[in-house]
Order: sequence, then C-alpha cells, then structure tokens
Amino acid sequence: MNNIRIWIIEDDKDWLRGLKAYLNGQQGLEITFTADNPDAVREELAKITNTADVVLMDIMLDGDPAGIALAEEVSISTGARVIMLTSMEEKELIFRSFQAGAIDYQIKSDFEGLPNAIQAAARKESPISSAAAEKMREEFRRLKQMEREFETKTMQDKITPSELQLLKLIDKGYSQSEIASKLVVSIRTVKNHINHILKKLGAKGSKEAAKEAKDKGLF
Repeated sequence: MNNIRIWIIEDDKDWLRGLKAYLNGQQGLEITFTADNPDAVREELAKITNTADVVLMDIMLDGDPAGIALAEEVSISTGARVIMLTSMEEKELIFRSFQAGAIDYQIKSDFEGLPNAIQAAARKESPISSAAAEKMREEFRRLKQMEREFETKTMQDKITPSELQLLKLIDKGYSQSEIASKLVVSIRTVKNHINHILKKLGAKGSKEAAKEAKDKGLF
C-alpha cells in the first residue's frame, strides 16, 4: 500500500521541523513537501511534478490568515484534502477555512491526533472533529442572529410607529371596526393603512403582517 503523501505549510520553522520528524516516523505517512510561506507553495504548484494526498495548512502565515486563500488554491490544483492547523480557536477564521475547501482543522497542541486525522482525510471520509463541528455551529448561530437583526431593522425602517401600533392591535385580535373605534378613525382609514402596510411588506394579509412583525421582535 502506498504511503499517504503529505504537504506541510507552516511559518514556524522549529515547529515545522518537529512536525515533519514526528509524522515521518508514523507508518504509512510520507512528507513530500514543506514550506513556510505562500510564494514557495505557489512555485511548487506551478511545477505540477509533486502532488499530495493531504495538506496540513497553517491558517496564520506571517501574522496574516493567508492560509485560508492558499488552502483553496492547493485544493483546486492538487485535489488534496486540506486540514487547517491553528494555535487558536478563532471561529470566523475556522468558518472561512471550511468555505475555502478545508475538510477539518486541528489545534497544534493536539498534534498527536494528526496521524488519525490524516489517514481519515486520505480515505475521503470528510472528517470534521467534534471541536470543529461545534465552532461551525457557533458561527452559523452568529450569522443567523446577524441575519435576523438585519431583517428586523429592514422591517422597522419600512413601517411607521402608527402602522406598528395598528399591527399590534391586529395581533391582539381586534377587528377593523374595533381598531377604528380605538384609534378614533374611520374604518376606511384603517383599511387604507392596512393596504399600505401589505404593499410595503409584501404580505398576503394583515394577520400575516402582524405575525411577521411580532416574530421579528418589533412588539
């Protein structure tokens, strides 16, 4: 059975040497290329003579998250499975790494788990560690909250305070005639307000519009 060919991209030269020695000592693993900067990696990709099965990619290279864009380039050029290496659990960077095509990430201090992660990646099992999965869930929750806040703000900007008051009354179950009486306006005025709201929000009915406003936390 052929050895798993591994590339390591890491800007800490001491850690790079140590990791190379450690992985080369593991049965079935072979380090075929190492680099400590993006330019060296791109030069290697241009040769098309050395390929990889798995690439260990440091997220931070010279203080910049250059490993994320580089991961996408390497994945497309070689078809290798990319595992991101990081010394910190930064959710946004980890999320961006997966968007770039990485299939897992490993904390550098847990280097003893790398052989198993490499073997699983080479088998195309698309392993995502429990830690990585949790970071992904946290980031999705953050993005979902941002989306909700944006939608709420957008709706808030569309309707006036008086229209919002009308939606509150509709949500409480008031009829149009009861609303007209409570607000001391004509039923026709209430109807016009409702039609105006429906056009603004693209809602099919007043109850739907009221529910949408309530669900977005406007009242």
